Order: sequence, then structure tokens, then C-alpha cells
Amino acid sequence: HVQLVESGGGSVQAGGSLRLSCVASGYIFTTYCMAWFRQSPGRQREMVADIHDERTESYADSVKGRFTISKDDAKNTLYLQMDSLKPEDTAIYYCAADPYLSGSGRFPAEWFNYWGQGTQVTVS
Repeated sequence: HVQLVESGGGSVQAGGSLRLSCVASGYIFTTYCMAWFRQSPGRQREMVADIHDERTESYADSVKGRFTISKDDAKNTLYLQMDSLKPEDTAIYYCAADPYLSGSGRFPAEWFNYWGQGTQVTVS
């Protein structure tokens, strides 16, 4: 079965950086659409970045120019490099995957079939 395990969250001061990782298992990593979402208390889960059609990237406007999504196919690992962090980036960050999504990117959360357990990012 598909399993996604995130790591790399933590607490950081505003302006700092973190790198999140998501190790995938149980499926062909290279062919899936992969994404990072985040959710803070009282808010809906929102898309942060996705990588689809093997290498096409999409970003939420709020993180464009600060965050970078990437993946290492040999390690079955998805990354999110987060720079110039702001307090409003505080949230639980989730890794998501789906075998069928392709095209424009910025896919809604409900379209993804597989999710990790989340990792907390706190920016103060």
C-alpha cells in the first residue's frame, strides 16, 4: 500500500529556513503527482506546491519565490525547501500523492488519494 512519511518540521525564527522531506513507498514514485499542503487552526487545508508530469512545478502565490519543491527519484523522496519564513507560514505541513493528476497544477486537496501524517512548522 502507499505510504508517505514526512519529517523536517520544527520551530524557527522569522527569516529562517527549513527543509521538509517526504519519503514515499508502495508505488511508482516517478509517475505520481506529488504535493505539499498546509493547514493552520481554523483554516482549510491549502496547497503550497506541487510537482506533476514528472517535473512541472506549481506554487501558491503566498510562497512563490520563497519555497522550492523538488524530488529525488532514486530516494523516493519529495522535498520542500522553505526560505524567508514568515509567522503566517506556521501550520501543519502534509505530503500528498496521486497517480492520475496531470495538467495545470494547483490541484485541490480533495483530488489527492494519499496523505502523510503531517509535520508541524512553527515560525515566530
